[in-house]
Amino acid sequence: MSHPNIVRHDTEKYYYDPKAESQKGNFPFNDSSEKSVDLSIIVPAYNEELRLPVMLDETIEFLEKRSASLKSYSYEIIVVDDGSKDKTTEVAQEYTRKYGANKVRVLTLFKNKGKGGAVRMGILSSRGKYLLMADADAATRFSDIVKLEAKIKEIEKDSINGMAIAVGSRAHLEEDSIANRSLFRTILMKGFHLLVWFLCVRTVRDTQCGFKLFNRKAAFTTFLNLHVERWAFDAELLYIAESLNIPIAEVAVYWTEIDGSKMVPVLSWIQMGWDLLLIYIWHMTRMWTIEKME
Repeated sequence: MSHPNIVRHDTEKYYYDPKAESQKGNFPFNDSSEKSVDLSIIVPAYNEELRLPVMLDETIEFLEKRSASLKSYSYEIIVVDDGSKDKTTEVAQEYTRKYGANKVRVLTLFKNKGKGGAVRMGILSSRGKYLLMADADAATRFSDIVKLEAKIKEIEKDSINGMAIAVGSRAHLEEDSIANRSLFRTILMKGFHLLVWFLCVRTVRDTQCGFKLFNRKAAFTTFLNLHVERWAFDAELLYIAESLNIPIAEVAVYWTEIDGSKMVPVLSWIQMGWDLLLIYIWHMTRMWTIEKME
């Protein structure tokens, strides 16, 4: 129980490659030394056939322009279909056909793992020097990655352990968001932030923004230590980072609320609160241990 056991189903070892004879390519797995592209974007997706194309179009347009101006620049997008019941995989694979499997890969999980579990599987199957987790709803403007890249490279210079994390933040938008929320939802949000601060994370105001950039060592170190696989996984991820003295920078990003959230009001908040309590108890009692990556 001290360290998470990560198991892959046989079908999760391959991605669709229309140019291969078998139409399959092999994902790398849990290889922190594999750094053959500049940036990996991990997109967890559960029943996202409608919202995913908007996000992918915006992301690929930005990255293709960058690739055209910087000839040596390379990227990959890994869409992790978290056991969807719709056509998320098929929609994502259309982008593989258009741009090639070296740029867009689809990891279809055998069964639903939760957002944290899906992101972890994408991280461990990636090839990037830097790894960005980004939500499928396109709520965060993708071009704001420039801000995160500048900040992570800045803090890397002074990092004693060679690790660095830059997290997108909506904290600067909080007053505006409160104005548009009901009193009940505002109380829930404030209560959750207080619980996160009290039990888990002290250095980051907005732990739940789904736009986070890691250098490769920081990504593998934190995700290999992750236990919580659902909504509160961000809090444990940052708790692990703080425990290992990984430098974390919070960067304001442009964010807009998009319809179609998979969170269930009240029930999801209760689950997240319970997970925060578990994170605190299990780590404090050392039933969950944190291992450094050599």
